[in-house]
Amino acid sequence: MAKKEADNVISINKKAGFNYFLEEHFEAGIALQGWEVKSIRAGKLQITDSYVLLRNGEAFLIGMQITPLKTVSTHFLPDANRTRKLLLHRNEIDRLIGASERKGYTIVLTRLYWKGHKVKCQISVAKGKQTHDKRETIKERDWAREKSRLMRHH
Repeated sequence: MAKKEADNVISINKKAGFNYFLEEHFEAGIALQGWEVKSIRAGKLQITDSYVLLRNGEAFLIGMQITPLKTVSTHFLPDANRTRKLLLHRNEIDRLIGASERKGYTIVLTRLYWKGHKVKCQISVAKGKQTHDKRETIKERDWAREKSRLMRHH
């Protein structure tokens, strides 16, 4: 019996969906150290300001903060904000490079989840929203909430 996807989700970047139009999604692995995996299992991470930087044909995740546990070795100094390499196929990296070179496109981390015993992330090609687009998103969200309340009472 397979687990539901909701059980596998570690963290979702809701701020990315509010600030950007998410167009294309990719699944990527992350090169992590052992203490980082333990901290992720404990839920000590923050991904709201994470984005992907493409350099020399490689993809790097910047801005994801993993707070080290107190049990990390005393002779090792962990860096909570270090740049982490993303593991993608060459054709996926080429598509990301093409998308990021278009005007106004950026690549953001939208969700972190378990796939088997590995930590995977979903990155999305995104275009920034204007202020009026954000207001429209808020109106739609409020209307959906109000509609569900009305349907519940009737």
